Amino acid sequence: MKSQSDNIIAQTTHWLERVVIGLNFCPFARPVFEQGKVHFQVSDAQSLECCLEDLITEAERLDKHSEIETTLLIYDNSLQDFDDFLDAVDIANELMFAQGYEGVYQLASFHPDYCFADSDENDPANYTNRSPYPMLHLIREQSLEQAIAHYENADKIPEANVQLARELGLKKMQSLLEEAIQLKKI
Repeated sequence: MKSQSDNIIAQTTHWLERVVIGLNFCPFARPVFEQGKVHFQVSDAQSLECCLEDLITEAERLDKHSEIETTLLIYDNSLQDFDDFLDAVDIANELMFAQGYEGVYQLASFHPDYCFADSDENDPANYTNRSPYPMLHLIREQSLEQAIAHYENADKIPEANVQLARELGLKKMQSLLEEAIQLKKI
């Protein structure tokens, strides 16, 4: 029988494969994923303090394990409110700076209710950052810089993602996310 963490990782992996990689929202994700260099960590933290402790634990894991290229830290029991999540992301970035990780790791964020500041909540573009669970993505800055250097027009990736999500439409983007979420019911 699968554990709750196994189910959460399966949902997140499905989302990563079908949305992030499948729609090419991050052209750098496929090789890292196919090489098994993505670490998935489920946090059962219930307080902001514990969420941040888990973040530093994952940064330390990356410090010790160069074979891991990137980590998705998945929050199962916390940071469900999107505004609280954004506040937590700001604090997390400050903490990473204070811990000496500026220029070492970059944080990206994903949330089931992600909404860009200039978007309506039903804008399909929001689904470029919507995920089955609140999560922080720790990315090795040096690896990201190398990938960007070898990718033509990397600065246009976000706008291309927004355009694709809008072309696919709200129902399609919702169904892709829902597909991953429904895995827990199997």
